[in-house]
Amino acid sequence: MLTVRRENPKSIDPLKRQQNWGEYSLPFSSEKLQTQGSRCMDCGTPFCSTGAFVNGNYGCPLFNHIPEWNELVAKGNWKEALHRLMMTNNFPEFTGRVCPAPCEGSCTVALHDSAVAIKSIEQAIIDKGFEGGWIIAQPPKQRTGKKVAIIGSGPAGLAAADQLNKAGHLVTVFEKADRIGGLLMYGIPNMKLEKHLIERRVDLLTQEGVSFLTNTALGTDVTLHELQSEFDAVILCTGAQEPRKLEVEGAASLGVYVAMDYLTQSTKHMLNTKEPLSISAKEKEVIVIGGGDTGADCIATALRQGCKSVVQFGKHPQLPQGRAEDNPWPEFPYVFTLDYAYEEATAKFKEDPRQYSVVTKKIVSDQQGQVKEVHTIQAHVIKKRTGEVYVQELAGTEKVWPADLIFVAIGFAGADEQWMDQLGLAHHNKLVQAEYGAYTTNIDGVFAAGDMRRGQSLIVWAIHEGREVARECDQYLMETTQLP
Repeated sequence: MLTVRRENPKSIDPLKRQQNWGEYSLPFSSEKLQTQGSRCMDCGTPFCSTGAFVNGNYGCPLFNHIPEWNELVAKGNWKEALHRLMMTNNFPEFTGRVCPAPCEGSCTVALHDSAVAIKSIEQAIIDKGFEGGWIIAQPPKQRTGKKVAIIGSGPAGLAAADQLNKAGHLVTVFEKADRIGGLLMYGIPNMKLEKHLIERRVDLLTQEGVSFLTNTALGTDVTLHELQSEFDAVILCTGAQEPRKLEVEGAASLGVYVAMDYLTQSTKHMLNTKEPLSISAKEKEVIVIGGGDTGADCIATALRQGCKSVVQFGKHPQLPQGRAEDNPWPEFPYVFTLDYAYEEATAKFKEDPRQYSVVTKKIVSDQQGQVKEVHTIQAHVIKKRTGEVYVQELAGTEKVWPADLIFVAIGFAGADEQWMDQLGLAHHNKLVQAEYGAYTTNIDGVFAAGDMRRGQSLIVWAIHEGREVARECDQYLMETTQLP
């Protein structure tokens, strides 16, 4: 740490990579990774992996043995590093690419220097495992005869399936979409997570005995009663799929789309050009409302489709270059960064697409109902000591923006209340009522985990809850469990 500086992976030129949908990061050499792994100090209290949370915003929810596999990588012992990594994380090939890495924010080195490159090392370990043929199907040696249905094939559902299959149960995963993966498949663009990686993992799970059924929606194609009749337990991992609504005049205009609908259709078309592409940003002036990662993914997608311009509105001010006083280590650092999409937009249009402290007032359409412009105003977001937040608009800062397409990326409200009512599930604030650590719903033998229980969250939290609900389900089925 004292002599070696942190390095980040090189990436393909921002203008060149907009010409395709491939992964934009370039891998480190083994030698470089060993050097980066040597920066880990093997702390007495490794906050990166302790899982000691304050409001759920620091450390790794998976309790990954980060200092252990950093040291093993530094010594060139990749196989043992893979073994340690797989003890706690079912899908490092996903987290190593799309997790925001709260572990790095809690790295002790980051107190006075740049954090250890934990995420890059994690990805390299699992990639080497697949490339070296070290990862092979390992079906359970014995079966219990118990059958479990898992609804939803996102990271929570897949993690639960993997764990329960390891315990010897017969697991069937039901997915309403045409491909397995949930938001991993259709909510994250290919340049961040190439879809063959998901298919590779699904193929491995299939070889190990997990069954998958696509185009099958609970409540439509199969009833909960039917599942209860056929299976010994049911686990719900359908996510928080209901988007927050943009409550402004003109929000129903033609050309205004929910971000996830746009990303889903774009990925489907990329995977199969026969799929229709009714939402295309080609030669369009694009506005993205919402300052988060989903909005950034919309920008990157629109650039690849050849948009004429793109702007992103965020209601909060620009983040500081360093930690604010109310954001101390080891919390996740809320600091200014140049995400891949913003780097690409800046390269193409010579300016960062992000507009800060912007509130959308109304959307105006033409006589045919097609959106033509967005009216905004600058504002201060003020947080009171009580935690209450309100927006103070600044008179005289009104502005009109031309727009052909608007993508609403303001997050998810929770699960579908009508659907939960149809199933007879107790819920509150659009989330299934299932206590953390137990995951039991009001229906005997029916469990719930992931975003539909905790709300919109990170992939590591989804995998964490998938592993935990598997343990509780195994205990329910067998009255004992060996699952971690």
